[in-house]
Amino acid sequence: MQDVSHLPMLVTGLAFVLATVFGAVAARVNFCTMGAISDVVNFGDSRRLRMWLLAIAVAIAGAAALQDAGLVDLSKTLYTGNRVGWLSLVVGGFLFGFGMTLGSGCGTKSLIRVGGGNLKSLIALVCFAVSAYMTLKGLFAVWRTTALDPLRFDVAALGARTSDVRSILAALGAGGAVRLWFPFAFAAAIAAWVLADREFRGTPEMIFGGLVVGAVIVGGWYVSGHLGYVPEDPATLEEKFVATNSGRAESFSYTAPIAYLLELLIYWTDRSRVLTFGIAGVLGMLVGSAIVAMAT
Repeated sequence: MQDVSHLPMLVTGLAFVLATVFGAVAARVNFCTMGAISDVVNFGDSRRLRMWLLAIAVAIAGAAALQDAGLVDLSKTLYTGNRVGWLSLVVGGFLFGFGMTLGSGCGTKSLIRVGGGNLKSLIALVCFAVSAYMTLKGLFAVWRTTALDPLRFDVAALGARTSDVRSILAALGAGGAVRLWFPFAFAAAIAAWVLADREFRGTPEMIFGGLVVGAVIVGGWYVSGHLGYVPEDPATLEEKFVATNSGRAESFSYTAPIAYLLELLIYWTDRSRVLTFGIAGVLGMLVGSAIVAMAT
């Protein structure tokens, strides 16, 4: 029987290393979702938006390549269920966008600023963590599960197994070649638009930033979805993704993991609370941005 006792340390350790790279690079190139949008709206400068989209293109192509190589099954991830809570996505996205504007940045940017010593962002991050936890398991969760989550679209109505794009394309009758190449074609189209701008091509640090952030996301999928995957857990005899809060494959996200870090700190003596991929990612972001802040 496979010995899996070393896997939690391996998964969380690699998550920490990857997130440290993420934090350092993001701090150096000023990678920020809200900043990318505000630059376009306020100054007509699309370079940070293009960097953000370049990271997305790399992440899409890399994740698809991992899936095609049989290293990760994206249908078993946190994000590809068979029911899509469209109202939760719309309302949550609106509130998130409104909140990150008032808070001077999203969760990722707040972590970078905290790593750089910004106490204002520390207060914002604590409030972020509390409200995120309330949305996951507290008072806000009651409102979410009763008013928003029930309104979902079942992809089975299309004949699809999950909300994975390839599964939906198969249900719509797309050929195998279309399903195989669609993610790469989509990523290539994004990258082509990104690199079409001469000003962006003249900022190698932003190109580097987009490539590295995207590659880190792909690395996260490999760590949690491949290295941390156990086909048959010795304790339960069921498949398991080691050291993830969701129990499924994850890559880097900085909303729920910030809440789970707060939970871990509050319930530190509770042995059922452990270091996970997401929490290690939060800590890595803080360390990476702190290193750049001290170096510069």
